[in-house]
Amino acid sequence: QVQLVESGGGLVQAGGSLRLSCAASGSIFSINVMGWYRQAPGKQRELVAAITSGGSTNYADSVKGRFTIFRGVDKNPVYLQMNSLKPEDTAVYYCGAPVGPFHYWGQGTQVTVSS
Repeated sequence: QVQLVESGGGLVQAGGSLRLSCAASGSIFSINVMGWYRQAPGKQRELVAAITSGGSTNYADSVKGRFTIFRGVDKNPVYLQMNSLKPEDTAVYYCGAPVGPFHYWGQGTQVTVSS
């Protein structure tokens, strides 16, 4: 099993920055991809950014050039650096890791961007 714990959310003004952190524990050797997702009220959860064990990254079009996903020295934690935040970035942010037939999720952290 894998446990994921997010931290770093909060309230920020438009144009500001936040850094989210996702610490994994348990069978972390089984994780090949880690992703940051978000879910705004009334909307479906969407993938924001992902990073593979080899370091490849991909981003949703809406955050390209503003968000960066990266890892610590030992590939843990996984961070999401969010710059030039917009009110439409307001959501609960989750880290997630697909492992075999399972998809593990953290508890989520609220990000609120005021205009």
